[in-house]
Amino acid sequence: MKTLITEMFGIQHPIIQGGMHYVGFAELAAAVSNAGGLGIITGLTQRTPEALAAEIARCRTMTDKPFGVNLTFLPTVSSPDYPGYIKAIIEGGVKAVETAGNNPQKWLPALHEAGVKVIHKCTSVRHALKAEAIGCDAVSVDGFECGGHPGEDDIPNFILLPRAAESLKIPFVASGGMADGRSLVAALALGAEGINMGTRFIATQEAPVHEKVKQAIVDASELDTRLVMRPLRNTERVLRNAAVDRLLEKERALGADLKFEDIIEEVAGVYPRIMLEGDMEAGAWSCGMVAGLIHDIPTVKDLIDRIMREAEGIIYRRLAGLGHT
Repeated sequence: MKTLITEMFGIQHPIIQGGMHYVGFAELAAAVSNAGGLGIITGLTQRTPEALAAEIARCRTMTDKPFGVNLTFLPTVSSPDYPGYIKAIIEGGVKAVETAGNNPQKWLPALHEAGVKVIHKCTSVRHALKAEAIGCDAVSVDGFECGGHPGEDDIPNFILLPRAAESLKIPFVASGGMADGRSLVAALALGAEGINMGTRFIATQEAPVHEKVKQAIVDASELDTRLVMRPLRNTERVLRNAAVDRLLEKERALGADLKFEDIIEEVAGVYPRIMLEGDMEAGAWSCGMVAGLIHDIPTVKDLIDRIMREAEGIIYRRLAGLGHT
């Protein structure tokens, strides 16, 4: 299936694996790329630029296909060594970067000079237009359904994607709620050039996370996510657990007086304990509503092959069949 996104990134299928904290290691990125999608290493999961360089090199030993790196620009006091991370990406020969968080403008000249294509993650049309204006090559449009940070506008993809298609000149992929061939065909119908999947890729055999995490996603329904940190305007969609219930209770009790310090034990530094050790009550972790559509833990190749098979079946049989009277 050829789209502007497959052409831009040199991939077979219009499926991108989103950057995910303590999930986007070389094993998963290589598996996605080998299966014809675009695998993504999560940059900031690697503590230093040197560690990222090593992870990129490790990924090279597992795939000869294109893969990318996610780099999230955080509004933090002690900023990560972004110049170092950019250098590791460029010297590692990576040709695709998924940026997220703050405006990536100051890093674009160096990346573009090195022939790197940049796809920026946006939760609104205005942010997508800004990404286009500063020179991003593509955007990932993230609807309200998504796991992680859905922004503060609460616009679901059925509205957000066609609005993006009306407004943008650069290609975009649909992110949030993407799980199967139906998702892909719907995204294409709404104007996207492909899909970005996060939560669905966690529930695969190659995802280097604890089995309890994968099983939690399979067991969850579309009703089992919650929005946390909304009073702080840093809204995150997470899977409900005891820590999340505790966090929400603090938000209710403190109201307008809530500060990040009040919820720090539920959100700070919990990912290694959850993803690597399977401590499912350690804190809040990102998960999309799409959990309700995830019923198995296939290999990445089986998943991507199935998505493409389903998509082609829908396009060539179901939809083409509707045209005949």
